[in-house]
Amino acid sequence: MSKEIQNQPIPDFDWDKAADKGFGTGYSNADRDRLEQMYETTLSPVQEKEVVKGVVVGITDREVILNIGFKSDGIVSSNEFRDLPGMKIGDEVEVYVENQEDAQGQLVLSRKKAKVITAWDNIQKSFDEDVVIDANVKRRTKGGLIVDIFGIEAFLPGSQIDVKPIRDFDIFVGKRMEVKVVKINYANDNVVVSHKILIEKDLEAQRQQILNNLEKGQVLEGVIKNMTNFGVFIDLGGVDGLLHITDISWGRINHPSDLLALDQKLNVVVLDFDEEKKRISLGLKQLQSHPWDSLDEEIQVGSKVTGRIVNVADYGAFLEIKPGVEGLIHVSEMSWSQHLRNPQEFMNVNDEISAVVLTLDRQERKMSLGIKQLTEDPWTQGSLKEKYAIGTRHKGVVRNLTNFGLFIELEEGIDGLVHVSDLSWTKKIKHPSDFVKVNDELEVVVLELDAENRRLALGHKQLEENPWDTFETIFEVGSVHKSTIVAKGDKFATLELPYGIEGVAAIKNLAKEDGTFAEVGESLDFTVLEFLKDEKKIVLTHSKVKAAPAAEEKKEDKPAKQASAPAKSAAPAESSSKEGEKSTFGDLSVLSALKEQMEESEKKGKK
Repeated sequence: MSKEIQNQPIPDFDWDKAADKGFGTGYSNADRDRLEQMYETTLSPVQEKEVVKGVVVGITDREVILNIGFKSDGIVSSNEFRDLPGMKIGDEVEVYVENQEDAQGQLVLSRKKAKVITAWDNIQKSFDEDVVIDANVKRRTKGGLIVDIFGIEAFLPGSQIDVKPIRDFDIFVGKRMEVKVVKINYANDNVVVSHKILIEKDLEAQRQQILNNLEKGQVLEGVIKNMTNFGVFIDLGGVDGLLHITDISWGRINHPSDLLALDQKLNVVVLDFDEEKKRISLGLKQLQSHPWDSLDEEIQVGSKVTGRIVNVADYGAFLEIKPGVEGLIHVSEMSWSQHLRNPQEFMNVNDEISAVVLTLDRQERKMSLGIKQLTEDPWTQGSLKEKYAIGTRHKGVVRNLTNFGLFIELEEGIDGLVHVSDLSWTKKIKHPSDFVKVNDELEVVVLELDAENRRLALGHKQLEENPWDTFETIFEVGSVHKSTIVAKGDKFATLELPYGIEGVAAIKNLAKEDGTFAEVGESLDFTVLEFLKDEKKIVLTHSKVKAAPAAEEKKEDKPAKQASAPAKSAAPAESSSKEGEKSTFGDLSVLSALKEQMEESEKKGKK
């Protein structure tokens, strides 16, 4: 028979026409109905693209033959039954009808597709009905585990494995675990399951019981589930509490891991409880007595103690004598030096040092300590008066500058003051910073020592002889010297004389012969009017005066006379020799300058 004839549809069989030809005439109508009914019940109606149950009727090396009640049997590859190694004829399995009849007229079935469709149906049903599923953990993946449910791989996040953080996922691989479906994404064929949700339901009743019975001061057992820089979180049996780092030990610790470890069991006391926020503050050190209560009674003011530096601040350092018992070493108690420095120049954290107890208050649990007291006070040394006797020379470091002078540290704890007037014989120093800088080394002479009051007066200019003893013979009254005007004020000008010393002249005494006044920078001849040795002051004038005879008179008759005497006598001598003649411009200038000088001296005396 040709393929064209085979593929042609067979028309419905007409029993009446067949009967006319004598076919089936041996059956009555009743028998015929009965046989038709038997035939119809033998074949099951099968719809494509649906899952049906089939019975194994044959097994070969490559194929499995299934009867699904259709007019023909279906053939499925044996590879799709590898998960059923013990399958035998007569077993019932689910298959997916892909095609009722292919090009060869065979029924096309698939067990693999049937498994996938059935699995997704079961997953959806489990999700809708909140059913617990028994899953098999296949492998570890990033952030969690891959589990098998109904033949479909699902994702179990690490955060959903347990109520406490899990650090090692590998211990669950190959084990079975009860889970619940919490999310389905058909677009990506993704299923998310949780085991934690089952534990939380079991712990809810226990958690509520703990919260209802929670009281301050209650001691509970817990397990450390998480650790941070500021403390640890402890699982109290479904309820978490925070054990702050300051409540772990009476002593100072840098990190909770110094004393505690993850998964460690320990007893803690409830310090505080916020019912609204469900926050529980826990304490560990409170289960022990305070170390101050057991502090040795032999430790008193003046006692020497040894400990470890636990903190260094700008103002000092804390010395831990025993865990929980600390004393403050202020920076001023670290050295006899009066110049405060950074405490880190003396010590660092974890240094083991000794100190002396300065104050002690057991009730307030406070203690102040000092380390400079371990050495002798330099001001009380017996050799101090000999070492710093008046006139002795020393070298020191400039530590501080003030308007009136500077402080020099000769040795640790021994400071002396150099007044600004004792820096130079010749220079007028307005501020010490014009002469020296902080941290400079300077040589000085001891002028005065007061050990009881810790005072030491020093001088720098005293390292040399007083040049004014020599200047007195050089800058005699009436002598003339080439001088340069270096500055001008409202009433006086400052002059630079030979040997680097300064003099002053009244502005009106700067008049020149042509009637003009000398300006800054000009070098002219100036005559000495006054030489004040004690005040280290020289008064001069450029205006023409009759000062030479006065100077000669001073040399011959009165060498020790003050400069004002010859100047005063010059005026009447001139007037008596030349009666009726008017006073010269120079004479008036000298008298005016002297008058102003006397008035100025008078004011200084009053002050």
